[in-house]
Amino acid sequence: MKDFNYYAPTEVVFGAQSEEKVASLVKKYGGNRVLVHYGGQSAIRSGLLEKICRLLTESGLYVERLGGVVPNPRLSKVREGISLCRSSQIDFLLAVGGGSVIDSAKAIAYGTLYDGDVWDFYLGKANATCCLPVASVLTIPAAGSEMSEASVITNEDGDVKLGYSNDISRPKFAIMNPERTFTLPPYQTAAGVTDMMMHTMERYFSHDDDMTLTDALAEAVLRTMKDCVFVVLKDPEDYRNRAQIMWGGSVAHNGLTGCGMRDDWATHQLEHELSGMFDVTHGAGLAAIWPSWARYVCHENISRFVRFAVNVMNVPNDFTDPEGTALRGIEAMEIFYRNIGMPVNIHELIGREITDEEIHEMVRKCSRDFTATTGSFKVLYADDMEAIYRMAR
Repeated sequence: MKDFNYYAPTEVVFGAQSEEKVASLVKKYGGNRVLVHYGGQSAIRSGLLEKICRLLTESGLYVERLGGVVPNPRLSKVREGISLCRSSQIDFLLAVGGGSVIDSAKAIAYGTLYDGDVWDFYLGKANATCCLPVASVLTIPAAGSEMSEASVITNEDGDVKLGYSNDISRPKFAIMNPERTFTLPPYQTAAGVTDMMMHTMERYFSHDDDMTLTDALAEAVLRTMKDCVFVVLKDPEDYRNRAQIMWGGSVAHNGLTGCGMRDDWATHQLEHELSGMFDVTHGAGLAAIWPSWARYVCHENISRFVRFAVNVMNVPNDFTDPEGTALRGIEAMEIFYRNIGMPVNIHELIGREITDEEIHEMVRKCSRDFTATTGSFKVLYADDMEAIYRMAR
């Protein structure tokens, strides 16, 4: 077990009609001039965007809007937001949407108060010491960005997708109304659950195996998400199970399921190159990579994979064959992915075989021109990354 600091300052306002409290919350955290940041047409069609803006303006707050955020949010939109915030003297960012919108809002919050290029933070050339306050009205549970310190942005110049983490951007509040997720398409629901489960699995697969309570919390999150997704795929308006999923996405990425653990994040790093190159849904990309990563690294700590197989995937424990139990757990996860409509390899993800040249380019980017490693469960060098991509092709 490693020593840890746990920091989760976000105020969560959860429940039906919880968005009614948005104006008082913005004022509570010092907002006067608000940029409402959102994605495509769904926030408009649902009436949520108009409701939020009306509630803010009726309370005397100044409101600007900036839409157009896409999955794998783009640096160009961030720069547009920074310019708008500066010209309109915005002092508060409110993201209405899912992880992509919240990540974009965090990047805008950093860049507005920074004299240089916001991309410096994502390249590791600078560290933010201040940012505008950020908050969210969550409509797509998946990324967990509504409570986390992380932001992932794609630079269209070279299709480079990079993350930056800093506690100063943790949202001041997160409004969560499960009713706002009733209209999510099945694929988006399944990809979201895959993403939130992976946030826990990136922490769970660790060589630190003496944090009993954290392990139990992680396994409970994984089992609950696994069970609930089937219910909402059949009945999209099942409030109880939508609520479990919405809260599960936050718990999976607010740090709680990793307390005392040395986390990994190799699957995420490998997937970032997939979604950067092919602009695929992040959760689906994780499902396409994880089984190959798991088979490649499982012998580093076979007992960890046995525990996952037994406690999460309900695989009987064959005490005479730990490796067989571990591999059956990975196979059970593949079956789960397929049952919810997720791919389990790159061919299924992008609809064709990936080329050797594309693999080489993803390895180059993931290894920062063959100079960096990723992961901690097994430290992956460029050759390891290439092997996993080839296994997953």
